[in-house]
Parts: sequence; C-alpha cells; structure tokens
Amino acid sequence: MKTEFNRILLKLSGESLMGDKPCGIDELRLETYAAQIGEVAAAGVQLGIVIGGGNIFRGLSGASRGFDRVKGDQMGMLATVINSLALQSALQAAGTKAAVLTSIRMEPVGEYYAKSRAIDLLQQGSVVILAGGTGNPFFTTDTAASLRAIELEADVMLKGTRVDGIYTADPEKDPAAEKFDEITFDEIYRRNLKVMDLTATTLCRENNLPLIVFDMDTAGNLKKVVQGEKIGTAVHP
Repeated sequence: MKTEFNRILLKLSGESLMGDKPCGIDELRLETYAAQIGEVAAAGVQLGIVIGGGNIFRGLSGASRGFDRVKGDQMGMLATVINSLALQSALQAAGTKAAVLTSIRMEPVGEYYAKSRAIDLLQQGSVVILAGGTGNPFFTTDTAASLRAIELEADVMLKGTRVDGIYTADPEKDPAAEKFDEITFDEIYRRNLKVMDLTATTLCRENNLPLIVFDMDTAGNLKKVVQGEKIGTAVHP
C-alpha cells in the first residue's frame, strides 16, 4: 500500500465507540476500528491514537450536574483510559502490536507517557494509544490530540468522526448544511465552526499541523485518507 503519510495522530471520539448503544462500548464498532487501524499499521504507517471518553463520562457535563469541575475532568480522563485499554485489547486480538501510555502514572495499567518512549514504540511498529488526555483539568481530548501530534512530530492529525467532514452547520440538525472540501483554521475561527475547541485549533494553527476530518465509521475510510484520497475535509494552517 502506497501511503501519503509516515506518522499520523488519529483522534477518535468516545461517543463513536458506543455504536448503537446508549452508552459504553459497542464490541462490533471496536472490532471495526481495530481492523481499519491494523490495516494501516501493517502498511508501515506509524500511528498514535487519542480517544475521548464521552461514551462513559464527560467532565463538563458532570460539572453541570453538580460535580466539581476538576473531579469531573479527572473522571473523564479515567474514562479515556478505559477506552484506550479496550482498543489495545481489540488491536492485540487482531494481531496488531499496541501499547497504552498514560499522562498520569498508573502502572501497570499503562506506561507513563514520555515523547522518547512513544517514538521508540512507534518506530518499533507498535500502535501507541495515548490515554488520560493532557493529565490536567480544563483541557479536552482534542487539545490532548493536538499536543501529542505536535510533540510526536506527526505529519498530520486525523479526526475520525460520525460525519464525513466539516460543514457550515451541524448536518445532523440542518439538512441545508454544506460541506467544505478544504478550509483554513482562520476560516474556522471566522465562521465559529465547532470542529475542535479553540485551544486545540490554535495549537494546530500555530504549529503548522494540518488536520483532516473524516467519517471513521465507514469501513475503509482510514485507509483511503492515509493513501491520500480526497475524502472528508482538509484543514490547512
């Protein structure tokens, strides 16, 4: 397989792992993701992955229900660890090497994150799943993904979602929404598009990290993006 990128950071949403379930992890969706990721890893692409935790607990919504915001965010970080372990297990069951690195010390659940260790594992052919967000409250997993992509010198950040790109409005709510094939970070700012939080968007823009938003729920799409096919929406610094 000819690939467009050598090293990528893939951001997955926790909600996508629910599949058709109201919460938690859908095993079939997990297997489908693992198959797509394994295929790309087998082609020699180095993959770092950050997964959200919204299928289990979201700190911000917890705060709105009376949880202390810091405690709520810490609970959300632990939710990302659960999802990361589930993905690691699914990848290993499919024959793909995978390691979990956490932003908070919790050996033997996962190794403590360090850039040098993550790059060593990537170069050894392991998929590296980066759990626990940034390790700090008030930062989203989108920000964690942007930060890790920059630290690990990824060629691109891929944001796998339930929709096939960036639209002028939420296509699940507005049938008249129009899709962008390409857009700049500045235009995302101007239009106030809810692609990622502002911190994550700014990190990508200021560090010249390109972003591709695409539909991860359609089997084969990850391979298409990695091969350079023009699906989803490309965001340029």
